[in-house]
Amino acid sequence: MNLSWIDIGIIIAYVVATLWVGLYISKRASRNMQAYFLAGKEIPWWALGVSNASGMFDIAGTMWLVSMCFVYGLKSAWLPWIWPIFNQVFLMVYLSVWLRRSNVMTGAEWLKTRFGEGRGAELCHLVVVLFALVSAVGFIAYAFKGIGKFAVIFFPWDLSPDTYAVIIFAITTLYVIKGGMYSVVFTEILQFVLMTIAAIAVGIIAINLVSPEQIKAATPAGWDDLSFGWTLDLNWQGLIDSVSVKMQEDGLELFGLMIMMMLFKGVLFSMAGPVPNYDMQRILATKSPRDAAKMSGLVSLVMFFPRYMMVAGLSVLALVYMGPDIQQQGGEFDFEQILPYAINNFVPVGLTGLLIAGLLAAFMSTLAASLNAAPAYFVNDVYKRYFNASASDKTYVRMSYVVSLVLVVAGIALGLMLGSINNIMQWIFGALFGGYAAANLLKWHWWRFNAYGYFWGMTSGLICSMILPLLLPDTHPLMAFPLLLLVSLFASVAGSLLTKVESDEVLCRFYRQVRPWGWWQPIKAKVLQADPTFNANTHPMRDAVNIVIGMAWQISLVVTPIYLVLQQWDKMALALVATLITSTLLKFNWLDKLED
Repeated sequence: MNLSWIDIGIIIAYVVATLWVGLYISKRASRNMQAYFLAGKEIPWWALGVSNASGMFDIAGTMWLVSMCFVYGLKSAWLPWIWPIFNQVFLMVYLSVWLRRSNVMTGAEWLKTRFGEGRGAELCHLVVVLFALVSAVGFIAYAFKGIGKFAVIFFPWDLSPDTYAVIIFAITTLYVIKGGMYSVVFTEILQFVLMTIAAIAVGIIAINLVSPEQIKAATPAGWDDLSFGWTLDLNWQGLIDSVSVKMQEDGLELFGLMIMMMLFKGVLFSMAGPVPNYDMQRILATKSPRDAAKMSGLVSLVMFFPRYMMVAGLSVLALVYMGPDIQQQGGEFDFEQILPYAINNFVPVGLTGLLIAGLLAAFMSTLAASLNAAPAYFVNDVYKRYFNASASDKTYVRMSYVVSLVLVVAGIALGLMLGSINNIMQWIFGALFGGYAAANLLKWHWWRFNAYGYFWGMTSGLICSMILPLLLPDTHPLMAFPLLLLVSLFASVAGSLLTKVESDEVLCRFYRQVRPWGWWQPIKAKVLQADPTFNANTHPMRDAVNIVIGMAWQISLVVTPIYLVLQQWDKMALALVATLITSTLLKFNWLDKLED
């Protein structure tokens, strides 16, 4: 693609501005560990929420969403449940409040409030640090694959996608490592503004260039239907034959069963709380538990409309104007390349530069978020704890630079070995996070669960997720989730029951501070015995109702912009009504009842 000088100027100006902000803010970030990793807990909740949304508005994920919307139409609105996107609902309803009440810097440090100190707690720390580092490497590889496939379409030099990715990684890593969370948050807000403008513009272009009749002619029956049955009844033969091959490769023929598995895995995973990555860091960086909940709620509210305007816009443009060419090519087509091809062909000068800058920004957000969160675990929970407890704050910040560089190298190596965005994503969200669910679900909801149970549950889940691609190479990671869950659950329960219970002091302090619901009756009785005035104020049924409402709210936020781009006004009106009703219910039953 030959970019115009206007587009090139916009891209260069944006990259230079971002690097300058990161380096300028680095002086403030390098004051101490809390300033570097949590920005001193000084940033407003709304800024952290927008930053979190920007970090999730990643280039690889957006390329995947466009390819899914192209192939599966409205049914693709359900597919992000594999991540699952509704974990943000669980966070906003109750888990962000529980997590923020601990008042710690990292998820590994949080374990001290739950399991106290001792040999078991140390083992917990180490396995969480290991999980954080492994998942960070996975996310870096995910970003690496996405930026390479994106860059090769737009830049004029005859380089491979992986070579482009290495060059862009080198530039991005500099500003991320130097600036800590201050630069991450403030540049992500700028990135989100850019992406929102560009995304809405793409949706408007699609509405003007594509009619509902053209969309209907380019897609099979049922493509624009949100509902689904046990199997996918989308017949692409005669329209784009290679889509049928893509659907077979995705392994989603039994669509209803796969969505049920996504829901089953997603609910358990969401109840386990956030994994030790950028999402958890944003929660811990808020000023109060109430702010943490509002921050998590804001993510869905601000992210879905612009993101799905762009996803739907690029998908329908590609379907109507590129579909016949893809059919003529025959053979296999890389559907993950639809996003850059559509931008190349349909977006005008100026907006192209803005959109490329925004998507580069989205890539930088993903990498920035991973590289800010993961080093905190190693530096705070391993280096400081075991090797250099009395070092200066500047020494710890410099060590975080080293850890970040090592993670980038490891992520690039993994990205070079794996073939597609989908492969990496399925492993991260299906296998790796599947092994995380059991132990982390029990730590919140069962008083008898102890440090050794946590260690063995996490260790078994991590090992199984790592060897799964080797032992069952043809099994979809989502279908392997029940096996991962059972192994990890057995190890968690056995490890707890075969070792002694945590001390009453540790458990009572945790229950008093966090006030979780679940199987905590023996501990609640002891706390009330010591302090009859204590009010746990737990409300599991209200939380459950709000979660169901919140999931409906999320889906309505996703499908509203898609219906807008498809120009299906009746369905868009219904989706808007659903959004208004669910928003009102959440206002009175969740937001108004939040407390620190």
